[in-house]
Amino acid sequence: MHTQIVLFDGFDPLDVIAPYEVLYAGGVASEGAVSVELVSAEGPREVISGTGGLALRATAALDPRRADLILVPGASGRVGEPGEVPDDDLGAGGWKQDEFIPVLLGRTLSTELPALLKQAMEDPGTTVATVCGGSLVLAMSGLLEGRYATTHHMGLDMLDATGVHMVRARVVDDGDLVTGAGVTSGLDLGLYLLEREVGPRIAHAVEELFAHERRGTVWRAQGPVPATL
Repeated sequence: MHTQIVLFDGFDPLDVIAPYEVLYAGGVASEGAVSVELVSAEGPREVISGTGGLALRATAALDPRRADLILVPGASGRVGEPGEVPDDDLGAGGWKQDEFIPVLLGRTLSTELPALLKQAMEDPGTTVATVCGGSLVLAMSGLLEGRYATTHHMGLDMLDATGVHMVRARVVDDGDLVTGAGVTSGLDLGLYLLEREVGPRIAHAVEELFAHERRGTVWRAQGPVPATL
């Protein structure tokens, strides 16, 4: 399973690093059955996060033809309503490092990312996963209408407004779409993807390595609909 984790200007570092480390360790534990790389829609480049100017390097271009799994993180920055930010807060790419999260997510729509994600979601052999606000990138691109998904609790109403079946769960499995909720759910998402794709023994070995126990039930649209509790 080859994984490409997408970087974009203003990404949340933990949304990237948590699943990266889990999947990388899964590759070691499975003797190469899992591989992972950092990519961007623009190709190899330094990409500045929304957390204190921390940068990671994308080593390749996002290419749905090469990936079995594509993972989209959310953004980090201010929360609340957008407002004015001083010009001296502009990042190297011309965007404001102290920007509001909805603005950072929305800025991805003017890049090649939505078209590449659409290509990935149209390929039945590719799974798209998200952490935190990553599902909002897909939703704002018009790619999640009618699908089941989750996101950070502060963005659930936005998911609902775009025609998504919003689910309040830590991880939601909708077949070729697997979404995680808040930031640390990237650990749970990564472990679940290892279990689903290469087996529970590999996932358990990585879980023990990172001393992290997954939380909650992975939600799927299966079984009877529960009565109101």
